[in-house]
Amino acid sequence: MFLQVNPTAFTLFGIEIQWYAIIIVSAIILVSWLASKEAVRVGLREDDIVDLMLYALPISIVGARAYYVLFEWQYYLENPGEILAIRNGGLAIYGGLIAGGLVIYFFTRHRFIPTWRFLDVAAPSVILAQGIGRWGNFMNHEAFGGVVTKSFLEGLHLPNFIIDNMLIDGAYRQPTFLYESVWNILGFVVLIILRRRPNFLKEGELALIYVVWYSLGRFFIEGMRTDSLMLGNTIRVSQLLSALLFVAAIGLMIYRRKKSDLPFYDRTRGIKKG
Repeated sequence: MFLQVNPTAFTLFGIEIQWYAIIIVSAIILVSWLASKEAVRVGLREDDIVDLMLYALPISIVGARAYYVLFEWQYYLENPGEILAIRNGGLAIYGGLIAGGLVIYFFTRHRFIPTWRFLDVAAPSVILAQGIGRWGNFMNHEAFGGVVTKSFLEGLHLPNFIIDNMLIDGAYRQPTFLYESVWNILGFVVLIILRRRPNFLKEGELALIYVVWYSLGRFFIEGMRTDSLMLGNTIRVSQLLSALLFVAAIGLMIYRRKKSDLPFYDRTRGIKKG
């Protein structure tokens, strides 16, 4: 039985509610809750996470859209009325991450919160949200790769509903959304394991490992996609940025490790001991 999913979940008061929005909002609620619990463990306040989200969410959406529009500027120059039409697609995760990172920096400076500690709290939640969010791309039939055969997809032992929905524009496609989702969720598990090890990571290193992990996977997965933002006709923007972030994060880890005064990431900092 062939099952093609409908991007629209239901209609409410004449407004189509998309699966993409439901999945993204659900991911945000889940990871905000997880981050708030971890914040308390390291001596921060649960309200810090809630307050940050009030600023970070809208600004990250603006950043994601601005990033996409910037690299498709010729099209939007000719169609300026579509710049704000985000319901038609066009949100770039790297733009959202850059905007969100800037919000965290200024937010923590304003609240006198250690920025690196806050980033360590946020990192596992962010990569989990990215892993869940890719299923929104699946529901929209986007973020796919090149043409493959049905037998290739069956050889990956994928459920039929995924195989059926990789039939896009008359051809079966690489499920790059799935590759990145699995990579990100695996990254979440790795970060959780690492942060549970006492006196293993210095403050800020969990966040930097997130950058290394995500950029490494994104570099290779981006090379399979057919909808990449491009610089010229040969350079994929996300691959270039992934490579730069990968090298920068490793270099920063090495540099910071040489500073002996950096504290370790301590998950018991905020827990009162009887």
